[in-house]
Amino acid sequence: MLLFGASPARAEVPSIEAKSFDHYTLALTWHPGFCASRSRPPRECRDPGLRRGTEEGFVLHGLWPSLPQRLRERGVERRRWWRQGCFIERPRPDGGFCRHPSLELSDELARELDGVMPGRASCLGRYQYAKHAACLDVTAEDLFDTSVALVEAVNASAFTDFLVIHRGGEVRRNALIEAFEAAFGKGTGRALRLECAGRGNRLLTEVRIGIAARSLESFPAADSLVRLDRGDCATRVRIAAFD
Repeated sequence: MLLFGASPARAEVPSIEAKSFDHYTLALTWHPGFCASRSRPPRECRDPGLRRGTEEGFVLHGLWPSLPQRLRERGVERRRWWRQGCFIERPRPDGGFCRHPSLELSDELARELDGVMPGRASCLGRYQYAKHAACLDVTAEDLFDTSVALVEAVNASAFTDFLVIHRGGEVRRNALIEAFEAAFGKGTGRALRLECAGRGNRLLTEVRIGIAARSLESFPAADSLVRLDRGDCATRVRIAAFD
């Protein structure tokens, strides 16, 4: 299942060499839910061209490496790494996401990334790279080439089909976990974290998937997935759709 402007799904996920960290968190946004949760929606929520096709699958928020060993050895705690990331070593510039350096991407990859990351209109890609990868000797080309392939793999799955079928309605939280396990294997639900917003945390905004750093190439095989902490969604979850 492709999004607006996306290329056909790839045969395999490119590999990024693990830079002494354990796993990645693949953060995928359910765009209608994200937009509905914002009191001041960004451009990618207001512009019909950027919204087009985004309720046919997930869009990319980011691909986040876990705490690097060298920072762990310096006494940096996991919570601080998730909060600050590379800004621990490279202070974040004042201002919005567009204050971060432009991404050095090939023309082909830039087009593909535009197709799965509408937040690029607000410079989300720049911020994601600066926070999560710039200090890890991972190039923007490698990070986002892999990210695009991972998004396409998830959007080609029965898990995404389940959300698309139920968009505009409400489902049990456990039904989402069951759909994930039906798509990726028994017991894989522990690798899924559900993020919700709104009153009672009932509006699905994002899913996060734990992937072993040394198993990216085998994603979405069950043995490539690793446990994440449980999310904050209520027992019943609304799957938003655009009007």
